[in-house]
Amino acid sequence: MSNFKTADLCDEYSEELKICELVLKSYGGVRSFSGKIATVRVFEDNVLVKEALQTIEEGSVLVVDGAGSRKCALMGDMLGEIAQERKLAGVIINSCVRDSAELGKMNIGVLAIGTNPLKSVKRGQGDRNVTLSFGGIEWVPGHYAYCDEDGVVVCSRALV
Repeated sequence: MSNFKTADLCDEYSEELKICELVLKSYGGVRSFSGKIATVRVFEDNVLVKEALQTIEEGSVLVVDGAGSRKCALMGDMLGEIAQERKLAGVIINSCVRDSAELGKMNIGVLAIGTNPLKSVKRGQGDRNVTLSFGGIEWVPGHYAYCDEDGVVVCSRALV
């Protein structure tokens, strides 16, 4: 859903919102997206990212805390295709993506701190459905993320 502007949400609901302070770049074909948050915490390992993309509910925003690592990518075109096919709203990654040209053609939102062509390891280590903390806010499963060209805001309830 993209019938909102984060600036307008801030004007109307500033007391309820948390604003992400981390600089994220848009890599997906959709620039404005929102949805219920699902979470994954990993480090240079994307097995749980793929698992989450395959199982979270349609319209969700998967928030991935990769500890800000720039040593490899946690998502590329193959995981982007899964997200697109499952009609997820988008993915927010505190780490890198790869296959950015292909991601840019997909009907999903993808925000990340950068790119790296190296794929991640495949150990299956990490946590799902836990509260994450990065970018100056807590990302709580079941809360809502709203993302556009101006930034990312989070609220404990659906606003639009």
